[in-house]
Order: sequence, then C-alpha cells, then structure tokens
Amino acid sequence: MNYPAASAIKEIWQKDPRTLAATWLDNRQAQWDVVALRRQCPCAECVDETSGARKLVPEQIAESVRPLVIRSVGRYAMAIEFSDGHRTGIYTYDLLRKLSQQ
Repeated sequence: MNYPAASAIKEIWQKDPRTLAATWLDNRQAQWDVVALRRQCPCAECVDETSGARKLVPEQIAESVRPLVIRSVGRYAMAIEFSDGHRTGIYTYDLLRKLSQQ
C-alpha cells in the first residue's frame, strides 16, 4: 500500500522515554514504541536482502534501547541512531505508517 503525500511526517517528537509520536501531513497522529522500532529495523544488517528473512533476533534487543538521533532522509524516510550503536536503518514513511497502524 502506498500513501502518497499523506505519508510524509510533518512533526516528530519524543512523547516519553519509550514512545515516539508524529503528526502526518494529513494530520493523523502516530505513535511507536522505540524498542519495537529497533526490532523492526529494515536494514541489510537486520534483514537478508535476497530472501527478506529477518536476521535480527528481536529478543537480543534490550528493552533499554533508545533513539539518540533522528534525521530526515530526503522526503521519504527517517534514519534513527539507537543507543545500542545501530544506525543503518532507514525507516520509510510508508513503513512507519504501516507500523503505526498495527
């Protein structure tokens, strides 16, 4: 499913130590558990690029992991640097929209 312009994030903030919140351009609100986001990382280190199989074992991600830096990647995604040193995940707005609806 593709969410054209509506899937762009207008504003993002840290709601509490474990929750990121955002407002989309269509004014819908979204929230994500930061530990769940880390466990869902879509990067090649966490997901096999050929098979799509998840290489990351979710249980190996500590409940204490937190985002340190969040930056925009073009007009389609954001990158999150986590406290466990992981920084290669690019979370597309389409992916974030889907995760916020689960």
